[in-house]
Amino acid sequence: MALRVQKFGGTSVADIERISKVADRVQKAHENKDQMVVVLSAMAGVTNNLISLAGQASENPDKRELDVLLATGEQTTAALMAMMLKSRGLKAKSFLGFQAGIHTDHMSGKARIREIDSQNLRQALDEGNIVVVAGFQGADEQGDITTLGRGGSDTSAVAIAASLNADVCEIFTDVDGVYTTDPRICPKAKKISRISYDEMLEMAILGAKVLQIRSVEFAKKYNVPVHVRSSFNEEEGTMVVNESEDMESPVVSGVTCDLNEARITFKRVPDQPGISAKVFGALADAGISVDMIIQNSRTGGETDLTFTVTMDDFNRAMEISEKVADQINAGEIRTATEIAKISVIGLGMKSHSGVAAVMFKALAEENINIRMISTSEIRISCVILAKYAELAVRTLHAAFGLDKEQ
Repeated sequence: MALRVQKFGGTSVADIERISKVADRVQKAHENKDQMVVVLSAMAGVTNNLISLAGQASENPDKRELDVLLATGEQTTAALMAMMLKSRGLKAKSFLGFQAGIHTDHMSGKARIREIDSQNLRQALDEGNIVVVAGFQGADEQGDITTLGRGGSDTSAVAIAASLNADVCEIFTDVDGVYTTDPRICPKAKKISRISYDEMLEMAILGAKVLQIRSVEFAKKYNVPVHVRSSFNEEEGTMVVNESEDMESPVVSGVTCDLNEARITFKRVPDQPGISAKVFGALADAGISVDMIIQNSRTGGETDLTFTVTMDDFNRAMEISEKVADQINAGEIRTATEIAKISVIGLGMKSHSGVAAVMFKALAEENINIRMISTSEIRISCVILAKYAELAVRTLHAAFGLDKEQ
């Protein structure tokens, strides 16, 4: 008997008909004697509608109450699924996040899971139930409902799988696996059958929308095998697992594109200790994550400091930056929002040289200028103008041989 955690996204449960099809899949696995935990997102579009309602109720909705409101989306889906399974004569029981023992910090809107007390879930499984859990939510130490941010149901599912020591966590979505790049941009993109946690984490961070970043972190930390697959067919998807010696390691496994970035530059900053700490400390205190950072020295004891943030954080980051600029006597602040971050990722970079040279040459041949560069052991990222993003993706996909049949 295997213990399977299955997560279904919003498009998979968009209406009653699709919920019924999900129930078919769950029932089939249960009839194969597998123990089942089903984690559900809200129906497609429901969360956005709830946010709109909150905006009509208040220009600046209270974050605690907004979490209470948004959690009802997943609550609805979980209840409907449990009802549907019971109507088929199956034992099923639904749980909200706090009932499932999902304990979080108190950061409303983007809470982080601290621990999961899976006692209630284990008892329900031992009693023969199909366990249905509302994803995306938990409760803090005060008992207040919290939500985990966009894509949080992925994190819920993987964390529950880790706490239950599940055999596999299946993430069902509207795509049938992880691809070498976005097939909508590059029709020659290929599905990857097996990818390491590290590669998947880089791809998620760098713009691939298949898995939420924190879900991959959980999977890697607790060694949870994750199977990304489509809820609309029975095909095998992509297994996300630990790197192993027998795993093929192409130099580059994938190319990603992130258009959700903005660049902020402090011009003529005093070149002295503590300046960077003041800038990035203020942003960190506001919960703003900084991505790429470049510092360029100037003459006269000054420097330019450039970094990128997400577009979601851009306005708040600018407010903070303008205050800090006055404090540190910076010359001015310049910004750019029409940018894209293009990245190549692959375990093979650890043992192959010349990846950067191939990347930069391929972009240069298309007259695409590079504005910023950052690297890790298995990734190279470049910031370019957004208008060249799709061309850059297709160019690099071909340059590293990802167009070819494997």
